[in-house]
Amino acid sequence: MSEPTGKYSITMPRDIAEAAKARGGPSGLSAYVAAAVARQIERDNLNELIQVAEAEHGPVTDEEIQSLRDQLHQARREQTRGGTNAA
Repeated sequence: MSEPTGKYSITMPRDIAEAAKARGGPSGLSAYVAAAVARQIERDNLNELIQVAEAEHGPVTDEEIQSLRDQLHQARREQTRGGTNAA
């Protein structure tokens, strides 16, 4: 069962509203905007967690970020190869 909903009035630039309405398709503008706001809340929450972690452990270096990206890309390559070999 879905969450209860409420009706809200928001103001946004017309061009953004029209683009969102067009992309919302059959689900509609409300569903599109709700999904966008939910993603922004997730990002805000993640940024808060990062701030807390960096306050406790220090900032993450560019080298650490690149190393983790490299590990992620390698894992994706291995996963793709594994899926191809399994067929």
